[in-house]
Amino acid sequence: MDNDIRDPVIVTGYTASRTHKLTAGQKEANRVLAVGRAPVEHGFAHLKNWRILTKLRTDPAHATQLLRALLVLTNLEVDR
Repeated sequence: MDNDIRDPVIVTGYTASRTHKLTAGQKEANRVLAVGRAPVEHGFAHLKNWRILTKLRTDPAHATQLLRALLVLTNLEVDR
């Protein structure tokens, strides 16, 4: 799979139906996809909880500093 920004690729997992059960290989492929997808989904969940960003009207450099501060605070809260 190529990571070319001009030609994006979407990878979806396998789905089972009543008549078609997944093979062991398909189940493993779904697990691998889930392992890679989980951190990204957690990151989006954290961003959605940072409601202060909805009112953010600032220079991107300052926004980066704010995001880093929010990330540090979130990580401290998660580790607690």
